[in-house]
Amino acid sequence: MMRHGKSSWKLNVSDRDRPLNKRGIDDARKMGAFLQNQGYAVDAVFSSPAIRAAHTALIVSREMNVPMYKISFSESLYDFSGEDVLEFIRYLDNTLYTVVTFGHNNACNSLAYSLADFTGDNIPTAAAVLFRFDVSLWSEITKANAEYFFPKTIDNP
Repeated sequence: MMRHGKSSWKLNVSDRDRPLNKRGIDDARKMGAFLQNQGYAVDAVFSSPAIRAAHTALIVSREMNVPMYKISFSESLYDFSGEDVLEFIRYLDNTLYTVVTFGHNNACNSLAYSLADFTGDNIPTAAAVLFRFDVSLWSEITKANAEYFFPKTIDNP
């Protein structure tokens, strides 16, 4: 799961239409390169359709060499509670092994707290939370082990 990159508040646009700012773009590139260097193979990418999340998903996917046909957008990921995101994940195709979702705060925080007992204050923008579920079916997920990668704390690839 990734939280979208830092967005711009300078434009007078709706929440859905807020773009990434320069730091958001740079952090998305950095995180994508980092994840690519870690050797993660991605079966599918799902993003909120909000501009800042979609742009983050496209940048990270490009850095990870994920082909465009593996990227899709879902209204369920334009969620701020985490409930719709969790429901979305539980209905994923069970032939998918590794997926990346791109979404928003507080959904990211909520899922990190509830699924992996995250103890930090906040999942920062452009952060990646890698959940590992010990289940055979997406519908069975409850708790997970997790690793957290934040743009400010990873080494530059």
